[in-house]
Amino acid sequence: MTNIEFISKTVATATKNIQNTLQLLAEDCTIPFISRYRKDQTGNLDEVVVEQIAKLQKQYDEILKRKETILKAIDEQKALTPELQQKINASFDLQELEDFYLPYKKKKKTRADVARENGLEPLAKIIMAQNNDDVDFIASRYLNTNVKNEDEALQGARDIIAEWTSENIYVRKQLRRVFNRKASISTQVVKTKKDSEDAQKFSQYFDWSEPLTKAPAHRLLAMLRAENEGFVKLKVAVDPETSGEDPIDLIAQIVIKRNNDTTPHLEMAISDSYKRLLAPAIANEALQEAKAKADTNSIQVFANNLSQLLLAPPLGEKRILAIDPGFRSGCKVVCLDEKGDLLYNETIYPHAPQKEETMALKKVRSMVNSYKIDAIAIGNGTASRETEFFIKKIAFDKPVQVFVVSEAGASVYSASKIARDEFPNFDVTVRGSVSIGRRLSDPLAELVKIDPKAIGVGQYQHDVDQSKLKEELDNTVIRCVNSVGININTASKHLLSYVSGIGEKLAENIVNYRAENGPFQDRKQLKKVPRLGEKAYQQGVAFIRIPNAINPLDNSAVHPEAYPIVEKMAKDLKLSLDELIANKEKTALIKAENYLTPTIGLLGLKDIIKELEKPGLDPRKTAKVFEFDANVKTIKDVKSGMVLPGIVNNITNFGCFVDIGIKESGLVHISQLKAGFVSDVNDVVKLHQQVQVKVTEVDEERKRIQLSMVL
Repeated sequence: MTNIEFISKTVATATKNIQNTLQLLAEDCTIPFISRYRKDQTGNLDEVVVEQIAKLQKQYDEILKRKETILKAIDEQKALTPELQQKINASFDLQELEDFYLPYKKKKKTRADVARENGLEPLAKIIMAQNNDDVDFIASRYLNTNVKNEDEALQGARDIIAEWTSENIYVRKQLRRVFNRKASISTQVVKTKKDSEDAQKFSQYFDWSEPLTKAPAHRLLAMLRAENEGFVKLKVAVDPETSGEDPIDLIAQIVIKRNNDTTPHLEMAISDSYKRLLAPAIANEALQEAKAKADTNSIQVFANNLSQLLLAPPLGEKRILAIDPGFRSGCKVVCLDEKGDLLYNETIYPHAPQKEETMALKKVRSMVNSYKIDAIAIGNGTASRETEFFIKKIAFDKPVQVFVVSEAGASVYSASKIARDEFPNFDVTVRGSVSIGRRLSDPLAELVKIDPKAIGVGQYQHDVDQSKLKEELDNTVIRCVNSVGININTASKHLLSYVSGIGEKLAENIVNYRAENGPFQDRKQLKKVPRLGEKAYQQGVAFIRIPNAINPLDNSAVHPEAYPIVEKMAKDLKLSLDELIANKEKTALIKAENYLTPTIGLLGLKDIIKELEKPGLDPRKTAKVFEFDANVKTIKDVKSGMVLPGIVNNITNFGCFVDIGIKESGLVHISQLKAGFVSDVNDVVKLHQQVQVKVTEVDEERKRIQLSMVL
């Protein structure tokens, strides 16, 4: 099977599109560049499909490498037959390859190995052949100093047969089918830990059982965490009574061909093989496969949430007063200019125990006036609502918008090396406040500085495969950054590092070049950045923006390779570039087919014309002020039947969490999102969506609030 055939089994597109995509990837083209600027070669494949093709090619390469390792290992044992080699070469299923390799794997000495050493393999072959009725008499021929009697001889032979059975590829395949369809997962509490406080969060799994195929991702990961922390014992098994299928009977149907004196020995060997060797192995495989699916599902939920969070509406370049609220330690206040640079910081104490409200009020008014503040950002942590009420009491001299901003990850940023490098002379509290303010101005630019896992918009992110999680989240950040584009004259090195083809080192070089030479005037200047070669320039240049550039196309998503085409379009319309750009009436006159080139086809040209209509358009909306219910300040104020405004702050497979303005978020279970069946929460709500919810249940002791969506 070729790599193209392997990929085509999963990706439904023309072979030519896969070939061209692989060629572009082999040329070190990045996924954002391929999906945006090579649509004509790929057949308009989006970045998700291009990424899928890249992953499948990696899987294909890993399979080839594993085959090579297996063939070499078997050959070294002088056991590689032409038939076995052909089977291995023909297989592209990693599980099947491991089955082929299983009999030749180096492993600890087994009962079967001991039996072979005692000369009992011929006896095992006689029994497996099922041609002889006098097995006891035959067994007497194999007695020796290590095998004292016929029973020991037959037991040794059965040990060998049990191992052969467990290594039978067809048996393993059939058992996998049964486990995949019929296995149940069950848990049992560890009695010595049942009453511990930490165990209570897993109380629903103290005695739990359900079909493995029906266990949702969040529940499976919860059970696995409970097991890892030692609170429950977990078991995956097929129960013949409840499933209607007996795995031992299934194996017997495969192995036992006739009924004679060998049958009881085969039945004992099969039972032993299943209980001692096959069931533990296949159950573990089934669990690992379910875990892998749960990981994929949960990682995708996290990635979707992260994408929505990164692409949250920015307020834009405004002067912002940001507050990290608190009670005893006070509220940390910072003033930021339009670029997010720190102008001033202060601590105020409007709340108990100090209650210096009058002084705090004067200080805030003074800062708003002195630094020409346009908006106020308040972190949504401890004392958030109290601080919001305090701020809204103040009569400012001009309208000032007040926003409550998620603090998720702000503390992680404030203690990071990135924050220390940015603000070496300020403590973590000031850095945290700056982060709150900046994420109102531009969530994407600020949140890229934080490890995505620390933002907390997933489910069981610490329980999933960490390398896959990191890869998916990194890809998500890259997609978001490149879908928006960045201002090269204001972007931090952390934001620049996610631009297609740039990376950390080149991002640092760009920032250093900018510091030494001043703002970039045009895109060509990028070529002067140390170590930024032609390939990096090609991949990244169209994702950067230069407002007020010499060439107006430098502030658009048009790639420089297409500048001559746009210039010809303008010339044909007898217009300057400035007159053509953002002139919908004139761009409507352009006929794309008149400007085809060997590298840019109709798809690329249509994108160019669309971009000329609205150059550099930010796909994100603008941030809007949201008002929580002023009467709800703590969970004690929340009562069943209340209808409250809220903001969706996390999405999971089983529902969404809604911030209703207090410390505890409420859960809208998937069944309460709307009338009728909902298969995907994201079909109904999005992160940061403003919603109306009805309180259905309040559990103050466990700090849990159940909600239903009001449509």
